[in-house]
Amino acid sequence: MLDHIGISVSDFTAAKAFYDAALAPIGASLMVMIPAEFTDGVKVGGYGQGRPVFWLSEGPAQSPSIHIAFAAPDRDTVDAFYQAALAAGGTDNGAPGVRPQYHAAYYGAFVRDPDGNNIEMVCHAPA
Repeated sequence: MLDHIGISVSDFTAAKAFYDAALAPIGASLMVMIPAEFTDGVKVGGYGQGRPVFWLSEGPAQSPSIHIAFAAPDRDTVDAFYQAALAAGGTDNGAPGVRPQYHAAYYGAFVRDPDGNNIEMVCHAPA
C-alpha cells in the first residue's frame, strides 16, 4: 500500500548515524542523498534495501513524534536492531519480546530515535 515515507529530523547527522546502525540488521542503508540544488540546501536522504523507501529531511522534528515499524525476517534481526539502535544513541522504549496483545507470534522491539520517534522492528513469524 505504501510506496515510501519520509520524516523530518532536527539533526541530520545524528539521525543518519542512528538509522545507519538501526537499519543495518535488515540490510537497509542510505542509498541516495538528493543534491542540495533540488532541496533548497536542506539535507534529504533515502534509505532502502533495493530502492529508497524511508526518507529523512533536515528540519524541525516531528511533533507530535510518530511511530514507524520496520519488518524483520526473524527474531534475531529484531534483537540485532534493538542492540544496534541503543548503541547508536537511541533510547529504550520496549525490549525485544513477544507482544501477544497484537497476535501470538508478534515479536518486536521499540527504540526512540534522536528526535523521540518510536521506531520498531517487528517479526510476525512464529518462533
